[in-house]
Amino acid sequence: MDGRVFGLDLQLGFDVVLQAACILLLFLLLSYILFEPVKKILSDRQERIKNELASAAADMSEASKLRADYESKLKNINKEADQILADARKKALKKEEEIVAEAKEEAARIIARANAEVELEKKKVKDEVKTEMIAIASVMAGKFITESVDAKKQEALIEETLKEMGDQTWLS
Repeated sequence: MDGRVFGLDLQLGFDVVLQAACILLLFLLLSYILFEPVKKILSDRQERIKNELASAAADMSEASKLRADYESKLKNINKEADQILADARKKALKKEEEIVAEAKEEAARIIARANAEVELEKKKVKDEVKTEMIAIASVMAGKFITESVDAKKQEALIEETLKEMGDQTWLS
């Protein structure tokens, strides 16, 4: 040993170059075998995360739009409910008017029918009164002929006939 701790000789230089070449070769080989797939996996993961973030942002935007629509619909729901109630009231009033009109028409028909029946009854009563008056006149004529009487007897005969007919016949 020549007293040196570190000796620079040709063998050491060759070993250093050989080790550097081996390390470089090993580095290239490992980079091809390991680094490229890892880089690809990392870039794929990074791309997937970007896509998920973009999708989440789009979903968030869509959710905020839906929320805004929902809130506007909630605000307008009272107006729609009032409109529906107003329409229902209008329909109910219209139906009520139709029912009242039908009832009035039915009442008018019933009144007209009752008036017609009253007129028929009046005619019937008039016919009965006429028939009774004719019968009374013929009875009076018969009595008048059988008894030739003077004016006093004639008045008494009329009074007697009227009593036979009764006051109710003339009042109706």
